[in-house]
Order: sequence, then structure tokens, then C-alpha cells
Amino acid sequence: MTAELLSSWLGWSTLINVAILAAWFAFFTLGHDLMYRLHAQMFRMSVETFDAIHYGAMAAYKLGIILLNLTPYVALYLAQQ
Repeated sequence: MTAELLSSWLGWSTLINVAILAAWFAFFTLGHDLMYRLHAQMFRMSVETFDAIHYGAMAAYKLGIILLNLTPYVALYLAQQ
């Protein structure tokens, strides 16, 4: 695998993952009550717990994007210059 191909793959992967995170955030903010009702039927939890779980999961997902996609992409980009 060439550095150009890997760089391209990491760039697209970063964009796709950021789009997934943005959709998750949008649905969480706009459809919060619907999401909570759906999950509350399956699991007994308070609204505060539900919010904390989603906040923590979004933070972990964002950290994964930064560490596993964006940082290697920037490193490869700078190495190719």
C-alpha cells in the first residue's frame, strides 16, 4: 500500500466518521425525547443517565476519530511534503 493510497483512505475515513458523529449529534439533539422513550422501554434509566451515556460515547467516538484517523492522516500528509 502506497503512502498516497493510505493517506486518501484515512482522509475519506475521517470524513465518513465525522459525518456519522454529526448525524448522531443532530439526532440526539433534535430527537432526544424519541430516543429516550425508545431506550427507556428496553432499559430502566433516568434522563440524566441517558444523556451522560450518549455524551460519553460521543466523546469516545470523537477521540477515536482524532487518534485513529485524523492524526495519521495529518502525519502522512506532512511526511509527503
